[in-house]
Amino acid sequence: MVLSMERWVGKVAIVTGASSGIGASIADTLVEHGLIVVGVARRSEIVEERAKKLTSKKGKLHAVKADFTKEDEILGIFEWTTKNLGPVHILINNAGKASFTNLTEGPTEEWRKIWDLNVMGLCIATREAVKIMKENKINGHIVHINSVLGHKVIHLSTLNVYPASKYAVTALTETLRQEFNHLGLKIKVTSVSPGLVESEMTTGNKDLPEDRKAALKKTQALKPQDIADGVVYALSTPEHVQVHELTIKPVGETF
Repeated sequence: MVLSMERWVGKVAIVTGASSGIGASIADTLVEHGLIVVGVARRSEIVEERAKKLTSKKGKLHAVKADFTKEDEILGIFEWTTKNLGPVHILINNAGKASFTNLTEGPTEEWRKIWDLNVMGLCIATREAVKIMKENKINGHIVHINSVLGHKVIHLSTLNVYPASKYAVTALTETLRQEFNHLGLKIKVTSVSPGLVESEMTTGNKDLPEDRKAALKKTQALKPQDIADGVVYALSTPEHVQVHELTIKPVGETF
């Protein structure tokens, strides 16, 4: 199997949650491979600063501000992209949220925020990307940044609805694959499920509950670039090859 990113050079990719961590690494890496990348984030000014540092690369990074819990703003991203850059070929659904509460006492609004971003935002963005791909006869690629918690619930007291939201992503990936088959579409869908990754939500979070701090001390964390490299691997496969699920764990991870 020959791996190559050549067919994506000059094509448009949308990366959500692109201001930091995994999303930032994916966006920057795709630019290095020659793609035109729309880096979507609420903190778009951070993406803009990175875009200035990437001007010598093969591709280009565009910073666009949006809140992916709001449908009108999601629709606006795809409208802006199509009008200014062209039809989307790759969608990276990376934006996600966790909250340190529980199921027995947690506030409804916190649960709803997680579900709206991790599940509904992903579904709406996917729908809009597929519409554009179908209209333009593009054999594109949808990548869901999932989690090992979308396959196994570990023993932590403050996980609440987060694993359920990621289990939903696992189911949505397979549902979408089957729907593409039914419709005769050649669009690929990949779930990338990282284990522990250094990020603002994990190793960079000073407000972690004690049980999470203890869990972090037990394992080596992955770098965001490790996940970006995994995404590039999935995108690099020949058109007849689909990486359906890619699980990436640090060596020695105990869950």
